[in-house]
Amino acid sequence: MSPVVTIGVRDARAHASRFVMSIVAIALGVAFVLGSFCFRGLLDGQVRKMTSTNADGDVYVQGLVTEDSDDSSASADSAASSAASATASSSSSDDDTDSRNNIDVSLVDTIAAVDGVQTAVPARSLDGVVLVNSDGVAASSMTGTSANAMSEEYRWRSAHFVQGGYPRGEHEVALSSDTASSAGLTYGSQTKIVYPSAGVQDVTVTGIFDLDDSQAGALVLGLDPDVVISELQAQGTSTDTIPRIKVYGSANGGAALTEKQQQDLADAINAALPADSQATAVTGQSHRDELNKSYSKQLGFIQPLILIFAVLALFVGSFIIANTFTMIVRDSMRGYALLRSIGVSPGQVFATVIIQALLLGLVGSGIGVALGWGIVEAIVAILAAQGTPFTASAAPTVPIILLAFAVGIAVSLLGATLPAHRAALAPPIQAMNETTNPEPPVTRRAIGGIVLALLGGLCWWFALAIAHTSDTAAGPTPWPALNGIGVGWPLGVGAGLLVVGVIMLAPALVRPFGAVLGWLPAHAFRVTGRLAVRNLSRQKRRTANTAAALFVALAIVGCIGVVTSSVKASVSDIVDNNLQADYVLSANSVRIPNAALDQVRQLPDVADVETTSVAMGVKVSGVPDPMPVFVTDRGFADTVIAPDSWEGDFYGTLDDSTRVVVGETTASKYGWHVGDTIELTSDGVTMAAAEAAQQQAQEAQQAARQSSRTATYTIGAITKGTPWSTGIWANPAQADELGESNALVTPSAFVTLRDGTDADAARDDLENIVRPYYTISVMSHDEYKSATSSMVDQVMLGMYALLALSLVIAIFGIVNTLMLSISERTREIGVLRAIGTSDGQVRGMIAIESTLISIMGTVLGLVAGVAAGAEIRGCYSTMGLSVLSIPWRQLALFLVCSVLVGILASLAPARRALKIPVLDAVASE
Repeated sequence: MSPVVTIGVRDARAHASRFVMSIVAIALGVAFVLGSFCFRGLLDGQVRKMTSTNADGDVYVQGLVTEDSDDSSASADSAASSAASATASSSSSDDDTDSRNNIDVSLVDTIAAVDGVQTAVPARSLDGVVLVNSDGVAASSMTGTSANAMSEEYRWRSAHFVQGGYPRGEHEVALSSDTASSAGLTYGSQTKIVYPSAGVQDVTVTGIFDLDDSQAGALVLGLDPDVVISELQAQGTSTDTIPRIKVYGSANGGAALTEKQQQDLADAINAALPADSQATAVTGQSHRDELNKSYSKQLGFIQPLILIFAVLALFVGSFIIANTFTMIVRDSMRGYALLRSIGVSPGQVFATVIIQALLLGLVGSGIGVALGWGIVEAIVAILAAQGTPFTASAAPTVPIILLAFAVGIAVSLLGATLPAHRAALAPPIQAMNETTNPEPPVTRRAIGGIVLALLGGLCWWFALAIAHTSDTAAGPTPWPALNGIGVGWPLGVGAGLLVVGVIMLAPALVRPFGAVLGWLPAHAFRVTGRLAVRNLSRQKRRTANTAAALFVALAIVGCIGVVTSSVKASVSDIVDNNLQADYVLSANSVRIPNAALDQVRQLPDVADVETTSVAMGVKVSGVPDPMPVFVTDRGFADTVIAPDSWEGDFYGTLDDSTRVVVGETTASKYGWHVGDTIELTSDGVTMAAAEAAQQQAQEAQQAARQSSRTATYTIGAITKGTPWSTGIWANPAQADELGESNALVTPSAFVTLRDGTDADAARDDLENIVRPYYTISVMSHDEYKSATSSMVDQVMLGMYALLALSLVIAIFGIVNTLMLSISERTREIGVLRAIGTSDGQVRGMIAIESTLISIMGTVLGLVAGVAAGAEIRGCYSTMGLSVLSIPWRQLALFLVCSVLVGILASLAPARRALKIPVLDAVASE
């Protein structure tokens, strides 16, 4: 071992206690990095497992990609689509990853006749089915419910019955083993199922089956295919056309085919398909690969969210490491000078410090890898305990482990580079005398920070301008393409520039902040308070960098706080001032059954029941993806909630079957104006209305199997205000014209009572009606607002947990900075103690310093966060965020917490300062 390495290892061993906080910072940052990759890998792995079970066909026959589609991925198998949307779930949904036409169900016979085909079955499933558990309440799962057609004909190769067999008729059901266990049901149990159209049905569990892979807690039901077809027809869904056909090959005796065998079978099927079938056969593996790719993209937001906190942890960690090595270099400067005087080169001195940083990075990264892996395994265990078991591996791969170590080591080396450079280049005579160079001016850095902050403000102004401009040609710039980029980019870029700008400006703000924030302690504690305020300005950059960690964390907290408070206030404003209905019926599943709505309408105390339904899968010419069309009538605007304002003839359009209403946000996105025409095409049924009138009934029926029903409408009004600001709004007659009238999803209904009605008695009547449906809630205005607030709070809970870890890291940063400051002022503190300063006064001085740093970071962060939250609210005001609400109590609580953080962070440095005997401290140089 070379002498340089020996010295580096010896110094690292000697300074081990000083490395503790640096190791903790690196470990937390690396844990976030590794945990984000592990959790993403876990989700991707679980989706792959579920896709291999749910989409287990050897070949899939599906429609062709439509002209408006901009993606080439295969459409989702009914099972796997629902799974990905819920992070691994059910085994059936018809949500496609691509825009494809439905195919004729008669192709099943054509495909079944192909040599090498064992079975060919149409993909049929139901959404919105509710299973009642053994306690008589609706069974629920974080990952959803799926109901699939299962029979000898509709075979599912990945399902293996362990008790009973396939269901027959409307009063039988088969359950997966996990579903039966979570619902408390067994073979032979009597229970109920709630269908969206047919309502409540008594059923017997006549089969229990295992699946090849866990469905992550999803409830999986098997139903008689005739029951599924009957329900689909009741919902208005065409059963003559289907999204895809699943094919099992016979080459391996019913076992899965190899990829080569799949390709051969797909080629044979394609050769047999009629030329006008508008269908194509693809291998099962390519179908699954495309599904996995699509779902991975959908889940991609999770990893960047976690990496934000990893960056924050490593950002703080780099300052902690720099401060740690600054203390080490300062204490070891005479030793380095002695080495230089006996011929050791600057590069070798530099290497001794870098070796210590390398060892620090290795140890911190190793702990971080173990911690990150452990956190992900703990999350998996918690999810399993809550009924969402994951069977995919959460273990990090070798490349991920190497990446984690590389990140930890790189941050450690980066933090140590400047102190190592200082140690290597300090002249031996200066090092012997420990001469301290004055801090360079911060003016140029402050000017750069101001410029960046102003540029960030300019980006935010641009985001606001384009958010409130419906015509790109009349936008804030003369370039329509720039005006049409959307608010996301300028909003994000502006936030980044503002954060960097404030961090650069912060050193110049240390003195003014000290004067303002330090006024009270300077007058309350005349000696220790003034000393503490003066000490802050000794190393402005160091003070500002320490406060930066709290600044970033509190900026995120402040922004989230303003946005969530504004969401709640906006909902309350809408409910209190706009919502005219007395009660809201809300479906806890997908939709409210039609039978329940009919019963409510028949109540004598009910004056009106209005709904806003959604027609899914409607395509708009020129728009790549299907767009939901909201279906309602004038009664909804008259008795429930009307737009805030509109352009055009709003009420006339609602009564006109040739015109539609478009929300301002949607109109702005696609450049639509009042008077423009748009062409709507529904999924599953066909034929333009004008053509239908000219065809024979038989020809019309045949045409309905091959294309989609299309109609052209004029935009009669463009609306603002929740909920009218987004989407396309049609009336029931237009839904019928598109063939969607019976296929509407109705998630909520609004009930208006007659004048003079006893509201409590009416509520009892409503609850008696909806109780047998198990999934419908009756809510008053206050309960409706409370439910919305509860959902917002649950979404933000995980974010606040991550931010709490960021605050812990920030505390370490303050402690580390104070440790360095005290190390540099050892003699000064010794002199103060020698002339009579008490231990309590020394502790007070350090506590005030720590608290002022903490408050500075908190105030800067909250100001920036509130500004960011207000900006987001302003940009999305037309989408429902109509009220700006600043949570002053919450912000005040954060400020109080910052004082506590400062006091807590001062304890260890104060203890260290007082630990040194007075004479030793005075004698130190």
